[in-house]
Amino acid sequence: MTAQGLEPDDADSELLDLADQKLIRDPFTSYTHARERERMVRGRVPGVDPMWVATRHDEIRTIMSGAHFTIDAKTAPGGPVAHRTEQTWQARGMYAEHEKYLRAGIFDSDGSDHRRLRGLVTAAFSPRRVAALRPRIEAVAADLLDRLPDHAEDGVVDLIEHFARPLPITVICELIAVPEADRERWRTRSATLTAGVCGDELGDALAGMVADAHALVELHTTHPGGDLISELLAPHHEDRLSTDELVALIVNLVVAGHITTVNLIANSTEALLANPGQLALLRADPALMPHAVDELMRYCGPVVRALPRYATCDTTVGDTPVRTGEAVLPIVSAANRDPAVFADPDRLDLTRTRHSREPHLGFGHGVHRCLGAHLAQEEAAVALTALLERVPDLRLATDRKDLRRGDNPVNWHLKALHVRLSPRGPAG
Repeated sequence: MTAQGLEPDDADSELLDLADQKLIRDPFTSYTHARERERMVRGRVPGVDPMWVATRHDEIRTIMSGAHFTIDAKTAPGGPVAHRTEQTWQARGMYAEHEKYLRAGIFDSDGSDHRRLRGLVTAAFSPRRVAALRPRIEAVAADLLDRLPDHAEDGVVDLIEHFARPLPITVICELIAVPEADRERWRTRSATLTAGVCGDELGDALAGMVADAHALVELHTTHPGGDLISELLAPHHEDRLSTDELVALIVNLVVAGHITTVNLIANSTEALLANPGQLALLRADPALMPHAVDELMRYCGPVVRALPRYATCDTTVGDTPVRTGEAVLPIVSAANRDPAVFADPDRLDLTRTRHSREPHLGFGHGVHRCLGAHLAQEEAAVALTALLERVPDLRLATDRKDLRRGDNPVNWHLKALHVRLSPRGPAG
């Protein structure tokens, strides 16, 4: 029996292995066969109950629209319904005592709980508030580029370690006022959680981050300031977050709030260097940058999968009947290369959004669209603008075929991006 009390579908005899290295290494084109089938396929992850796998753009928009699906497994009818996200983290090494921080998080709630949690923090990530952060983001980027030659050996430097990673983690730590002395520890633990590691290494990193988040709440409770956490702790909030909800929010903001940007900056830099015609177009027209970031998020964005959704009634997705309580896993990277929506989808075209309103799903869709999408786009735009201006002769220091990708099936990312700086250095 499955967790829903139903016998598995005949399709379960041919489950798609979502841990297949081909899918992890190339989550954009390796799902083509699954996307071209008439019906959705069933997929499996080690230690996790089978799920339907959605790969088409229209299917995923339907699922994320929320009319017949919930992101919160406990609210799905006909339970108990296996919580696939929880199972995934358990299989990777999460300690049992930290499961509640998944349930308390804004990203794993729905309905009134989600509206309450999101409503408390949405203003901090509005376009207006993010625009106000731009001068600080530019200052951080300039400082990192000033110091880039100091980390180079024979003119070669790892752009992820010394630019793409420290930029967004600095911004998010400033937003929630993590003490300067603690930021390297937060950065290290966050990197561990998103690197694809398993076992005690992951469990210890999550435990450490939860403990640090509790300490941060205590710090801002006794010494409030002008940061987001102090604002959420302020007594004027009639519907304040519980401690567990606030800790869950902090952990999710630090991990999800920066790792997407780290990998977007790195993936985008590599993609631009691999497409010199598009890079030249961007250099010639810097005003193209917002469109470029949007297209890069579609073309090489780091988000492979969204969180699973659970059917709240018997329904149909495309040509596939989905029963109440069944889980569907949206494969965002496949949807963003769907030829039914994007013309010539495997081609990088930085002018694409100038000519159409084709919406990519890199930041999700519907009420659960990424809370920090505006911040991620702003940080990526600032980073790429500064990098291209300050390092005019930037080029890869290794052959593209030798670039190594991480094993995290959720985030498509490079382990390192070694680039060669111009002889003049970034300051030019």
